[in-house]
Amino acid sequence: MSLRINQPLPASWLWVEIHQVAEAITGNTPPTSDSSNFGGDIPFIKPTQLVDTPLSSAPETLSDNGATNARILPKGAVLVSCIGNLGKTAILEKPGATNQQINALVFQALVNPKFGFFYAQTLEPWLNAVSSATTVSIVNKGKFETAPFPFAPTAEQTRIVEKLEELFSDLDAGVAELKAAQKKLAQYRQSLLKAAVEGSLTAEWRTKNIPKETGTQLLERILKERRTRWEEKQLAKFKEQGKTPPKGWQDKYPEPVQPDTTNLPGLPEGCLWASLDQFFCELRSGTAETSGRQTTPYPVLKSSAVRQGKIDFQALNYLQQKQSTRAENYLATGDVLITRLSGSVEYVGCCAVVQDVPTQGVQFPDRIFQGKLAPSFMWLGDYLAYCFQSAYVRIIIESAAKSTAGHKRISLSDLYPLPIPLPPAVEIKSIIQQLYSGIERAEAGEIAIIHSLTQAAAQRKNILKSAFSGQLVVQDPNDEPASLLLERIRAERQKQASTLTRGRKTAKLDKK
Repeated sequence: MSLRINQPLPASWLWVEIHQVAEAITGNTPPTSDSSNFGGDIPFIKPTQLVDTPLSSAPETLSDNGATNARILPKGAVLVSCIGNLGKTAILEKPGATNQQINALVFQALVNPKFGFFYAQTLEPWLNAVSSATTVSIVNKGKFETAPFPFAPTAEQTRIVEKLEELFSDLDAGVAELKAAQKKLAQYRQSLLKAAVEGSLTAEWRTKNIPKETGTQLLERILKERRTRWEEKQLAKFKEQGKTPPKGWQDKYPEPVQPDTTNLPGLPEGCLWASLDQFFCELRSGTAETSGRQTTPYPVLKSSAVRQGKIDFQALNYLQQKQSTRAENYLATGDVLITRLSGSVEYVGCCAVVQDVPTQGVQFPDRIFQGKLAPSFMWLGDYLAYCFQSAYVRIIIESAAKSTAGHKRISLSDLYPLPIPLPPAVEIKSIIQQLYSGIERAEAGEIAIIHSLTQAAAQRKNILKSAFSGQLVVQDPNDEPASLLLERIRAERQKQASTLTRGRKTAKLDKK
């Protein structure tokens, strides 16, 4: 046996390998090329549906024809994910089937299936320890069958299950309330952002304040400085090259793209829709040099470093000195960063503003876009970052994102016409202040909820640990010990094997 268990058990319990008390069955996917295999009444379960709860349905189902090409599991079968995200579980409330990423356990009659189900929820550390060292973690059926199992007397199994269901009923109710509150906070955050975009957030402010400048006039100032910055940059290039500016050079100024206002709501008086391109003097991606993990004095952000409203300057890769000669690839305070691609579309188009750059300087990769605002309009960066969190921008970005090589990505051409509401400057500053206060409160509530959910998860683990070390309920000396139960299971299996062998011999004789 491959058991390596240090945890002591009550005298009437016994550590066994799981195949001694259950049959392990690896799932199978019927040929997907044949549509007649699918669409019936048999749940066809995949790892994403395993969330440590009972299961009676699945988004995908098998027909009777599909059932002949799958492995149908009985009610009470315990499912365990053994490829990828290891150790997620479920217990079947009706017959079903799984794909090959799941191993199922069909327990012997002397093992309460729910006892096995609750114990399976503790197996994740063991599964990770024995998994194959590949890109994707895998525990095959052979290894899975050797999993340690604390075999308790049948009557005590029932008492443990009843106590766990009682304790988890209260715990799960509390978790459900926390998740409901978490959802409400997310809705509150989105309602704040929606109100900011549509102008209702500052509706009361507008009744008490009359701006001296409209959004249209603000845009004129932004565009004027945008052009001035471009001309200064062109003149600097001519000077560096020792050239006299040619006639008509100013006519080559690239006018910014106009906003795409299709199907957008109207805005309050004094506001207008501007394009993201109109805000920035420059919008570009960073260095395309290949980075590594070995530390050097030339850090570069990972694409995952930028999330909505936040930049993690600890999420770094590194370049060599010869790869780090271009000054424009280094970040500066006030830069607006936007993620260009990610494996998950929700992280495409995340936006945040650089507040403080680490002393040694940090570059940004070509997986991130950098927007530069004119110096006198750098205060608009926070406003833009909030706009990128709003539902209407997310819809535009996620619709524009294209799939390439396992990633979702957007291009500069998707960002240039992105519509941004532009109220008067003083109103924008009021919006920023109100959003900051409201979102800060929401984030504080979110942190408290996450802390409580973490505590609930830890409490669940402690309860399970207590249950499967024999400390959750009192032992009854009159219970039949696990050692005798195991002998009965072995005898029953030998009897079944003998019956099967005799049946085969009889069938052969009949043929003769």
